[in-house]
Amino acid sequence: DLAAVYSRQIDGQTLTLAPSGWTYGRTFVLYDRETETLWFPDDNGLRGIQGHYFQRRLPRLDSEDTRWSDWQEKHPQSLIMK
Repeated sequence: DLAAVYSRQIDGQTLTLAPSGWTYGRTFVLYDRETETLWFPDDNGLRGIQGHYFQRRLPRLDSEDTRWSDWQEKHPQSLIMK
């Protein structure tokens, strides 16, 4: 998969995820701005690999790859932001 969607909710707060500038195994490592925990994707979601949420997980959410025309047919009220 080239893209994935993850929950940003943990312990009652919403994290702001951003690229850390680091890569591991040709995969980007993310961090959250609130605690500066480093997050690495695996099969079960994002796993905290260093910091406050070490060894905790942000679960992967269901998503679908689709064309805009197919999406718009299913969800005609959707808009594109420019």
